[in-house]
Amino acid sequence: MKAVTFSEHGDRDVIEYTEVPVPDVGRDEVLVDVKAAALNHLDVWTRRGLGFELAFPHIPGSDMAGVVEEVGTDVTRFEPGDRVALTAGVTGGDGPTDGSIASRRDDPTLAPDFSIIGEHSRGVHAEYAAVPAANLLPVPEDVPWKVAGSATLVFQTAWRMLIDRAAVHAGEHVLVHGASGGVGHAAVQIADHAGCEVSATASTEGKLQYAADCGADHLINYETTDFAEAVHDITDGRGVDVVVDHVGEATYEGSLASLRKGGRFVTCGATSGPNPDAALNRIFWNQLEVIGSTMATPEQAEAVLELVWDGTLEPRIRATLPMSETARAHEMIENREGFGKVVVIPDSER
Repeated sequence: MKAVTFSEHGDRDVIEYTEVPVPDVGRDEVLVDVKAAALNHLDVWTRRGLGFELAFPHIPGSDMAGVVEEVGTDVTRFEPGDRVALTAGVTGGDGPTDGSIASRRDDPTLAPDFSIIGEHSRGVHAEYAAVPAANLLPVPEDVPWKVAGSATLVFQTAWRMLIDRAAVHAGEHVLVHGASGGVGHAAVQIADHAGCEVSATASTEGKLQYAADCGADHLINYETTDFAEAVHDITDGRGVDVVVDHVGEATYEGSLASLRKGGRFVTCGATSGPNPDAALNRIFWNQLEVIGSTMATPEQAEAVLELVWDGTLEPRIRATLPMSETARAHEMIENREGFGKVVVIPDSER
């Protein structure tokens, strides 16, 4: 089979689309015939190197959907022909491993051995992928492959951030940074669905219009405007209740300045750098909450994906490319081209 691989960390030129063996299926695993996969900024960081060791050649990718080809001997939840999508968070755990609901309870994101398929282990940007049955969710027949293959990581991440960790409720004001990216555009939709007033930042007027289409009420071009000052004006000096930030150093100071007293800052990433000035004086004086969030529980993922499957929420697709052009897909993400998700399709499916 063909797969996206890299054999060393580096720039986009380390990416290859090459022949590799079809993976063996473990007793608790499912072999999936991949129909569509999507990229996340995580794929860029994994390619560049995150400071931990990978087994090379590495297959990246944490998002995909496809058809079950084969199931392991202990798998009872799926059978060949089923339509499935990946949810990439993995923990060893001590419970059942057959893909049953019982094997996915509690909060695996807090387990000491929690990891992410495609980041810490072999990913799914390939014609076939063998993954634990517990990491697959059923996909209804009427859901397009591009939707199923691009929704899971960003929508579950944004859902946990807003609904669980920040506990937003109707009537609150939420500021979403990077509204043109995967997590950002999902967060705009989820905050709007929750009944919140939404302010969104992006770098161009075109991206901001897409954010408005996703439910943003106030649009802030951070290239031309100080977003904290804009929030001050929009809220008549009060500040927002919640800031959703996956940008990091570049936005951290302004994000804290954008919050009302008692507000919540929730983060799932730091693409512009991980070590801003802590600003402890602002945090304690304004009694702010700084909240971290990673991925989601299976139940949280199921809840938000039900809203994707029925069309309430929608992953926006900026481009669909053959998997052999994955280097170009990385370039689009690195250069912040377009709005929404980049999808890659195995060349054999095109």
